[in-house]
Amino acid sequence: MKIYLSNINESWIVDRVKEEWISNNKDITTSKIADADIVWIISPWLWKKIPKKYLKNKIVVCSIYHFDGSYKERNEFIKRDKFVNFYHVISENTKTQISHLTDKSIQSIPFWVNNQIFFNIDDKKSLREKYNIPKNSYLIGSFQRDTEGKDLVSPKLIKGPDRFLEIVKNLYKENKDLQVLLTGKRRNYLINKFKELDIPYIYFEMTDFTTLNELYNCLDLYIVTSRIEGGPQAILECGITKTPIISTNVGVAPEILPAKSIFDMTSYQNAEPDTEYVYLKSKKFIAKNGQEMFRQMFKTFINN
Repeated sequence: MKIYLSNINESWIVDRVKEEWISNNKDITTSKIADADIVWIISPWLWKKIPKKYLKNKIVVCSIYHFDGSYKERNEFIKRDKFVNFYHVISENTKTQISHLTDKSIQSIPFWVNNQIFFNIDDKKSLREKYNIPKNSYLIGSFQRDTEGKDLVSPKLIKGPDRFLEIVKNLYKENKDLQVLLTGKRRNYLINKFKELDIPYIYFEMTDFTTLNELYNCLDLYIVTSRIEGGPQAILECGITKTPIISTNVGVAPEILPAKSIFDMTSYQNAEPDTEYVYLKSKKFIAKNGQEMFRQMFKTFINN
């Protein structure tokens, strides 16, 4: 069995997934599509760049991360579905979203979390000193983008930065020790709003993995406020670093978080993190275990 992974170069989680897969699964991975038994469309929006002769003559597995239900996305799915033999999704939520659009087999497996990169660090005091974070501050994290690439002003609504802002505003009224920790590109919407409202924040635009792991370990709470998600991978990263997290009911959240940690905008005040519960759930998907699940999935596909 040889697997060819479609190209992607977007500085996104899937780029890292592809690199880690190739590094650890050289025995079943090929860089030559002609030699492959399976073409893994890991970047579904780039499927048209794969020559149709290979889409017609290979076993085609396509990963789908989320489905917004729009006419454009539905139309694209239907066109691509003609060439796809099997689907992989990273959450049961996504499986439900696309199951009515295809009669092809759909396998749900979250992307693995690299426990060599992300892990718990007990010495929180030293970490906060390292990053000049007041030891008494209540630190809330958000590490995903909140605007589009071409528009650095309007909120990316599927990611819910407007919701995050509403929650932070209300929490700040109750606790003036609150600070927000942001990382990543395209955080302009929240940064501008925090400046307007005089809400203290710390921003690391780009970080290496060592820094990112340490920043997770500085947090008192991570909040996912998305309306639509594939993962998000932050849920598993919070889990394995034992970072307290609450989330809307998106992506993999109901599979990893307890019910008490999942909220809507009328109930976020009552949401409670449970780090030990989420840690135990996330351990199932550490890199070695998680990649083995994918290997077994591909074996099943090729045998069918």
